Amino acid sequence: MQETGFSSDSSLSPDAFGPYGRKLFLACRWLALLGGAVFLLLVAMSIVSIVGRKLFSAPVPGDVEILQMAAACASASFFAYCHLNAGDVKVDFFTARASSKSVHRLDALGSGLVGLFGSVVTWRALEGALSIRAAGETSMILGWPVWIAQILMVPGFVLLALAGFYMVALHLRRSALPAPRTSA
Repeated sequence: MQETGFSSDSSLSPDAFGPYGRKLFLACRWLALLGGAVFLLLVAMSIVSIVGRKLFSAPVPGDVEILQMAAACASASFFAYCHLNAGDVKVDFFTARASSKSVHRLDALGSGLVGLFGSVVTWRALEGALSIRAAGETSMILGWPVWIAQILMVPGFVLLALAGFYMVALHLRRSALPAPRTSA
């Protein structure tokens, strides 16, 4: 029997990805790691700001602005990696007794919606960032251009769209495979 990288419950392993999928997976993983590093830096900044505020009456200037902008960018970096790892929230109560083929087809539909959602959010985030840039909007305390934070979310949403559409193809390919034989 050929190893496909799929388990019987229809979840996918990165081993099942082709050359393009492995590159996509690697890009998504690196972006997620970068997002995690940003969150670690935000935690450190928050600790410094809180301690500075309580002990020395000297918080980090604009700490809330920095937190809001950086957390938005970092949050957008996790979605694609989560989708490629089948880390999305799924309610499999109704599909628990469905065939693997049916589950993969439903997962393909769900991944298609994820890809479509990622595409629309990419488009709107990019349009919004360009609009904010044209308006010259800046943050209240630090005076940082707000569009930069918004445009930094775009790569995460682009990868989300690509991950969704890639998973459509992968699930459809898997649904076309013959069911594995069980020996009695």
